Amino acid sequence: KILFLKIHLKQICRGHTYTLVLMVTSTAIGGTLQYGYNLAIMNAPTVFIQNFVNETFLERWGIQFGVYEVTLIWTFIVSIFSLGGFIGALIAGPMSVRFGRKKTMLLNNVFLLSSSLLALLSRTAKSFEMIIISRFLVGINAGISMNVQPMYFGESAPKHLRGAVSLSSAVFTSFGLVLGQVVSLKELLGSEPCWQYLLASNAIPGFIQLLTLPWFPESPRYLLIDCGDKEACLIALQRLRGCEVQKEELDEILQEQNETKGERAKQPWELFTDRSVRWQLITVAVLSSIYFYASYVFQEAGISASQIQYVTIGTGMCEFTACILCNLLIERLGRRLMLMGGYVLMTGWAIVFTVALSLENMVTWMPYLSMACIFTYILSFGMGPAGVTGILPTEIFNQTSRPAAYMTAGSLMWLNLFIIGMIFPFLVSGLGQYCFVPFGAVCLLTALYIQMVLPETKGKTISMITKEFYRLNYRGQVKMDIEGKHAQDTPPQDENFVINYLPP
Repeated sequence: KILFLKIHLKQICRGHTYTLVLMVTSTAIGGTLQYGYNLAIMNAPTVFIQNFVNETFLERWGIQFGVYEVTLIWTFIVSIFSLGGFIGALIAGPMSVRFGRKKTMLLNNVFLLSSSLLALLSRTAKSFEMIIISRFLVGINAGISMNVQPMYFGESAPKHLRGAVSLSSAVFTSFGLVLGQVVSLKELLGSEPCWQYLLASNAIPGFIQLLTLPWFPESPRYLLIDCGDKEACLIALQRLRGCEVQKEELDEILQEQNETKGERAKQPWELFTDRSVRWQLITVAVLSSIYFYASYVFQEAGISASQIQYVTIGTGMCEFTACILCNLLIERLGRRLMLMGGYVLMTGWAIVFTVALSLENMVTWMPYLSMACIFTYILSFGMGPAGVTGILPTEIFNQTSRPAAYMTAGSLMWLNLFIIGMIFPFLVSGLGQYCFVPFGAVCLLTALYIQMVLPETKGKTISMITKEFYRLNYRGQVKMDIEGKHAQDTPPQDENFVINYLPP
């Protein structure tokens, strides 16, 4: 019977070797690519949308706005994207538990396509309010995809490729950033007659995902642990692995199912009172990425306004290249080294950048050294923190805690994005050439935290990682028998899962 099963599986699964790669591409095109793309496309039409707002008020009520009023409305249009992302991060967890990872990504396109339609019709309807709603909806889309997509990838990838597959989320984010910057050039859609088409162009990747993602399987771990569907789990594994499903991988999923049996998916507030995940939660909070708006830094560095558009594209290409390199190296070097190395390098470049800004009026070529520091800072960020941070909730939380962990991490990320976006211009004006000192200090402290607290997760099962965090979470107390509480080296075998399964 087992021999017949093996022969039959080889016949029905031949040709599915690249299913995992295609699934990653389909998911990310309509997922994290949208986050980078929708951040980038708002730079070019700034003046055009501000003029549109002013013309709308003048036509409706005969009011001619000044610079302050128009800038205030524009700031609200830009900032509401982060508010939408925050809302999206909060609902991503419940959606992924109720509908599953794949179906949540598909349903997420409702927000995206609604946003595109509103943006496209806003000029005809002479309503800047439609742009505000559009940006809020696309922010919700980004907030959901930034949380559910890494979860989907981490649960679908084999252990030895888990880091590289999960990191592809960051690769597609940076690619979306570059793509948006290119499409926003005035020679393409970044011109006055085309700005509404630029804002609506994000519908194209969404349609691609809607046409392709339904052909791929759901997360195997979700199917078995959350839904209890063993047959569907095995079919999904066979398709994603090209029939090369290892017994050890099945044992690991069964082991996690056994450990979480009878537990329901946790809510974010329950994580704060659960001592068994205390240091995992602190780690996620500490590693929530801190980033900045590059244009402010370029202006402070002395780059002319006419060059900023093209220099910004260069930073996007720099981050995209760094994420690809990180994707290639993460399974060789491990998460801990790449995170710590990235933050140490960022600290060093922040110091050099501060020195370069201090000498800007004394040496003519200092603005170019400042620009080089920005590129190397972003390169260091992309090589470690930008990508690896998104992987960690998948690896350090089990199936019942993972959605809530991503909700917490995503909420912190969007709050950081909003806060940094609001205060960075004031940091530049208040601290002048010392504006990067706070960032350097945060990076150094983060690197020290990683060195002292974060264990290496490369190639380890959830149970092994849980054991390492157990020593931190229950330090100084009488230890319970962790071998009995958590992972067993030989998990209980479910013969019905493998032997009695015959595919249709």
